Amino acid sequence: MAQDPSLNIELQPVGGEPLPLEQLLTTFPLAAVVLDPYTHESSWLLDTARRILRVFQEADVRVAYLVTDTDADGAARFLGPLADEILGLADPDRALVRSLGLSSLPALVAIRQDGTLVGTAEGWDPDAWRDLAESIGSLTAWSRPEIPAVGDPAPYAGTAALG
Repeated sequence: MAQDPSLNIELQPVGGEPLPLEQLLTTFPLAAVVLDPYTHESSWLLDTARRILRVFQEADVRVAYLVTDTDADGAARFLGPLADEILGLADPDRALVRSLGLSSLPALVAIRQDGTLVGTAEGWDPDAWRDLAESIGSLTAWSRPEIPAVGDPAPYAGTAALG
């Protein structure tokens, strides 16, 4: 069951020093696509994740890819040139995934500046992702991306978040 995360969890930005989640929330809420670099299911969603995050990139929300089970260098390798466009974060021991209570990846998560959870969408469930994107759009007074869009994969359950 999804829950508010601990704000003390450290994440490693690609090309930067580790930061507690609290510092990533000082200016804007966070909208992140959580990916497991060791599963096909997460790699299938990279183009879709990029499209969704780019819609919110100019909104009053920090957008990021959150890559599990690796350090910042591993996240950079998994994301490739995507890490040059949108913030890449590493969650090496899945501490944030665990704190959020996620059960399936990939996932879309949104966290307010005070650390409360806006919502989560787990696996590739386009309806759930669209609902959360609408919540992010309402929170930021921004338009929402079309979900699903032409070229997106068919819905799938994803893989265990804490396998």
